[in-house]
Amino acid sequence: MLRLVSWNINGIRSPLQGARYEEPSSCTTMAMGRILEKLDADIVCLQETKVTRDVLTEPLAIIEGYNSYFSFSRNRSGYSGVATFCKDSATPVAAEEGLSGLLATQNGDVGCYGNMDDFTQEELRALDSEGRALLTQHKICTWEGKEKTLTLINVYCPHADPGKPERLTFKMRFYRLLQIRAEALLAAGSHVIILGDLNTAHRPIDHWDAVNLECFEEDPGRKWMDGLLSNLGCESGSHMGPFIDSYRCFQPKQKGAFTCWSTVSGARHLNYGSRLDYVLGDRTLVIDTFQASFLLPEVMGSDHCPVGAVLSVSSVPAKQCPPLCTCFLPEFAGTQLKILRFLVHLKQDPVFKQSALQPSNQTQVHMRQNKARVRSTRSRPSKTGSSRGQKNLMSYFQPSSSRPQTSNLDIPSLGTLVTPKTSEEDVVANVVEGQAKASEAKDEKEIRTSFWKSLLGGPSPMPLCGGHREPCVMRTVKKPGPNLGRHFYMCARPQGPPTDPSSRCNFFLWSRPS
Repeated sequence: MLRLVSWNINGIRSPLQGARYEEPSSCTTMAMGRILEKLDADIVCLQETKVTRDVLTEPLAIIEGYNSYFSFSRNRSGYSGVATFCKDSATPVAAEEGLSGLLATQNGDVGCYGNMDDFTQEELRALDSEGRALLTQHKICTWEGKEKTLTLINVYCPHADPGKPERLTFKMRFYRLLQIRAEALLAAGSHVIILGDLNTAHRPIDHWDAVNLECFEEDPGRKWMDGLLSNLGCESGSHMGPFIDSYRCFQPKQKGAFTCWSTVSGARHLNYGSRLDYVLGDRTLVIDTFQASFLLPEVMGSDHCPVGAVLSVSSVPAKQCPPLCTCFLPEFAGTQLKILRFLVHLKQDPVFKQSALQPSNQTQVHMRQNKARVRSTRSRPSKTGSSRGQKNLMSYFQPSSSRPQTSNLDIPSLGTLVTPKTSEEDVVANVVEGQAKASEAKDEKEIRTSFWKSLLGGPSPMPLCGGHREPCVMRTVKKPGPNLGRHFYMCARPQGPPTDPSSRCNFFLWSRPS
């Protein structure tokens, strides 16, 4: 069996923060190893790693028992990026970064690019510059004993921001390039699996609020998926795409099967999300070898949950990792020069060391003569002026002669000292006076406190929402417009279906300016 898992991890270092605090000595290596062990897959594809090569550390990239491959964003730091971790028993025979082939090194690449005449070189370079695609090619053996080729395309498709129409164009061109590459691999005789975050909820069943979305079916991303995918329950003569949504193949009517939720609104608590993550396989592969397709909503650490599939095939590992493997990067392979190499103590020649430590007789004579000249040129202080010279350290611990002598005064004996008797009335009066002073100080402190409280006021209490009569939460408008930066109050409960009484109500109130 071959188990595949895909997860938009929303920052490869984010799920490791808790583990660092729990076991600071074990650091990131064991934490990353525990994540891979928890996912329990032969091949793990991660999206939105948000690391670039300059910040990628060895504990994140080199995990015992795995070989890893990364694609980085070349435009922005802490943005996008994908990574694939393969067990040593599933080592790929080839690996390649990007879809266009412009990032290929011609050594250990996957190949099969298809017809890309519709794209300019600049456009292809821009589509691959954000680190959104990574290909690994594996040898698999079917239960019949036949050896075949399987290519995994780990993708993190762009998000179309409604306020930026150019990003929708970028997204659709990326979809087009992805389909060309996948179909070219199929035409070359390889099985193909596209897995990752496609950033589109395909059917109304894959979105929590598809009914209220305007023109849901007319979305360009959904139309593209309609052309790419086949529906196993469709009638003969209708469109049959080259790929199958493996989860809907096994769970065609499962509702609430979501993989992404808004963390700001706490929508995961009530499962108010959408399904953006997929494992798409070519028709023959899914029908013949797929045994299961699943979601893992119980796995936390990101705003997405992992998805995966199980195939009834075995992996035939390559004898050596492809050149794209992170173990061959100079900083991890031990071939990169480090500054410590220039600070290591050099071994000296024993003859040179002895000559340096034992100067010659002639040199010793010159040294004695120089010392004699220095002694002769020093001025010796006179005995009469020696008191004004440098003091000895012990002089600070001796009694000073300038201290005035105490006169022979008549000190009365202890027996003659008589303590005056204090009457009981005087003691009571002192106690009462002390209490009065303390009370006056306390009253003065309370007056100051009440004055500053009346002046500053402090935060006003949160208003109660209309639906549940519970304290609200304050939010800030981040959308560009006339209300940018304004504060408002809304229900503190997590977002959910309008019919669910435990979900957030529609209470809204602008905050008064301070």
